[in-house]
Amino acid sequence: MDRLIYVAMSGAKQVMEQQSTTSNNLANAATPGFRAQLSAFRQVPVRGGDGADTRTFVTDSTPGSDFTPGAMSQTGRALDVAIEGQGWLAVRDAAGREAYTRGGNIQMTADGQLTLHGRPLMSDAGQAAVPPGAAVSIGSDGTLSALGQGDPPNSIAVMGQLKLVNPPEATLVRGDDGLFRTASGQPAPADPAVVVVSGAIEQSNVNPVSNLVNMISQSRAFEMHMKLLQTADNNEQTANQLLNFS
Repeated sequence: MDRLIYVAMSGAKQVMEQQSTTSNNLANAATPGFRAQLSAFRQVPVRGGDGADTRTFVTDSTPGSDFTPGAMSQTGRALDVAIEGQGWLAVRDAAGREAYTRGGNIQMTADGQLTLHGRPLMSDAGQAAVPPGAAVSIGSDGTLSALGQGDPPNSIAVMGQLKLVNPPEATLVRGDDGLFRTASGQPAPADPAVVVVSGAIEQSNVNPVSNLVNMISQSRAFEMHMKLLQTADNNEQTANQLLNFS
């Protein structure tokens, strides 16, 4: 069989995966705190029996994420927070492990539990919680303060401090749920230098225009590989006809 088929097939497969990454980025262009996924490819020479390269396939290299901070949008909502500069908010995932996110649209359940993306938000004392129905304020260091309904303004109580971490970006791995975790699986230590901005949300760092351009380019690249497969098939049919006539 023509080697061209395998070369074109490996290229088409990787372009399809690249299109999937671009589609996911576009789908999360409005997701607060989302970090764009990156994809990269490398060539893999195939060596023959005599040690010489016979062809070159394509495979994906280690995928990564774009950790460039997104634009900060002021919302005025007391439970909305954004990280200024580097840092992450800690949550507990579905398996009970610690994970990290930049999306700061905090929600409060009926019993006063604070959550992010439906996951429990972590504080220095475990899951973050306040009295149900209390007015909550969040300081620049992540301090949680709550004022109960009907209480005088001077009775504000400190309910703990959000767990803010800042592990090296190279040690972070994105999970299928969109949350980041340390490659070692161990919780990152709290970092007191992380600064929180209350009443704001960090937008996704995805550039929709550039990703749409990438999608068009990837579609054309996929069509090119399909054309190569068709050319290889035509060559095989022509060769078979010549053999039949010989």
